[in-house]
Amino acid sequence: MIPRIFVVPLTCLVLVISGCQEDGPEIDVQSSIPVRVEEIKYQPFQAYAFATGTVSAVKEATLKAQQAGYYQLQSNPRTGRPFAMGDRVVRGEVIVRLVNAEFENQIGYDSKKLNHDISQREYDKQKALYDKGGVTLRELTDAERTFIDARYSFDNATLQLAKLSITAPFNGYLVDLPFYSANQLVEVGSLICQVMDYSRLYSEVTLPGKEMSRVKQGQETLVTNYGRPDDTLFGVVTQVSPALDPDSRMFKVGIEISNDSLFMRPGMFAKIDIIVERRDSAIVIPKDIVLERRGDKVVYVVDRGIAVEHHLDIGLSNRQEVEVLNGLEVNDRLVVEGFETLRNRSKVKVTK
Repeated sequence: MIPRIFVVPLTCLVLVISGCQEDGPEIDVQSSIPVRVEEIKYQPFQAYAFATGTVSAVKEATLKAQQAGYYQLQSNPRTGRPFAMGDRVVRGEVIVRLVNAEFENQIGYDSKKLNHDISQREYDKQKALYDKGGVTLRELTDAERTFIDARYSFDNATLQLAKLSITAPFNGYLVDLPFYSANQLVEVGSLICQVMDYSRLYSEVTLPGKEMSRVKQGQETLVTNYGRPDDTLFGVVTQVSPALDPDSRMFKVGIEISNDSLFMRPGMFAKIDIIVERRDSAIVIPKDIVLERRGDKVVYVVDRGIAVEHHLDIGLSNRQEVEVLNGLEVNDRLVVEGFETLRNRSKVKVTK
């Protein structure tokens, strides 16, 4: 018996395959990329010249023994205890006394004060008599000369005696106070203490020559301690050198900083931003969202669920932000997170 061979027409096979494809699930080959956006608004903007430097106290005094004597540390009237490093001091306050009886005797302070007082009374008496015609001009002049000599002698004794008292030259803080035993003999030239007033600080920084035309005396500055970047102090440019260093091609700038809170301490390393230009109203975006694509600066703007690539013209910039001259408009929805993997016309999903 001859077997039967069934032939299936090719058109039927195509129909079967086609039917299977039509009945299968539709696959979304492009999933939405989550992004966060911010609406573009006009805002003030500042451009800076950047520098780093060490801050120093505007007022600083190193006090040394001008005369030998036996060491006596004085009490702090605000604490009732002997002075210690970190204590606040007031101008004219005696921090340390040096006792030297022999030196005091040589000065003869009491005797010279008495002679000064007697000479002054005698001069005042002779002047009154001269006004009444009771003495000659020579007698008045002799009394005046004697009084002047006595005043100089007394003033000199006062200055010499003051060498035994180490006093604060201004309001400030004790930043160094070497240890000496009570009644220890201190020689001339020995370091007694160091006083600083760091309510105002100073920093001398260097900037590249290209910034010379932008930096001027009187410009405001922002000063930030690298250890605490959230706290910023304000300063002003006080000096600008008109010459470049021939080796480094840099120029010097002096900056004075207000430190009323005493937040920053002398010797700290600081980041200094000198405000060289301002804009009252500009389109400003974060610097770190700007991408380099084929030599252009690019960001992404969301339009109806699609990330559209915008090419920018950049103006001023600072450490964190850039000014956009062309390429963005107010109210554009700028992608600020999730932009790293985007391509032009990528599907996106805006998250909060």
